[in-house]
Amino acid sequence: MIFSMTGYATHTATVGRALVTIDLRSVNQRYLEIGFRLPDELRAQEPAIREAIVQRLSRGKVECRISQTPLPEAAQDIGLNGAILESLARWQQGVRERFPDAAPLGVAEILRWNGVLALPEGASADVTPELLAALAAALDDLAASRQREGDKLQKHIEARLDGAEALIAEAAALLPGIRSAYQEKLATRLKEALGEPANERLAQEFALFAQKIDVDEELSRFVAHIKEVRRTLHKGGAVGKRLDFLMQELNREANTLGSKSVSTETTRISVELKVLIEQMREQIQNIE
Repeated sequence: MIFSMTGYATHTATVGRALVTIDLRSVNQRYLEIGFRLPDELRAQEPAIREAIVQRLSRGKVECRISQTPLPEAAQDIGLNGAILESLARWQQGVRERFPDAAPLGVAEILRWNGVLALPEGASADVTPELLAALAAALDDLAASRQREGDKLQKHIEARLDGAEALIAEAAALLPGIRSAYQEKLATRLKEALGEPANERLAQEFALFAQKIDVDEELSRFVAHIKEVRRTLHKGGAVGKRLDFLMQELNREANTLGSKSVSTETTRISVELKVLIEQMREQIQNIE
């Protein structure tokens, strides 16, 4: 199986005295980059969350959003932090003495203030195991999403590999005819110029031409690279970087085929090969 770096997952679970929702989004990135949006109450858990993600993913830009809503029974136990309320009142009085026109704090603003809502003693138990279990479930969903996208990418690439193999077979079939046609043309020109076939000169010129247009080695390497791409796809795992390298090798052989071309047909084949390679390369940028 191969995995795309593009995926999305959301998972909701009860963690401690709250209902926690974990949203994971990932897109392609050369390396693994993780960003967080966590409530203040879970900020201390960020290192453990990061480590859990690193254990599962190797590449991609990942955004982890976690929100939590107190359960009804927990909400009944929530009180107000008197010390913070007194501080807010004192700060508001000082501000309004200097700025009489300043708007007073509203109830909603006060309740959103960090630390104003307080749980009773013993209510803040360590929720790390429950949170990590919920995160593991979200990562499972993200992996399934990335695998589905990876399956689509694999089919896309394999279809273009089929097309490239057909073009290589077409090029190999054309070469004998190109050599034969050139030999006949050269023999005719030599006979017209010298009045006789000049077999020795013909043999020399044809040998030089055959050497110039010889792409058997390039075609063989192209086929070998295609086999390696297929093998890598079927191997699965984090293969994006290796596939990208193989695309560079395929493009090198296609360029050589084009530079040695002496017919419009082989030039066309070279161009079509490079188009297929570029289409594969674009999709490979999304593979982990």
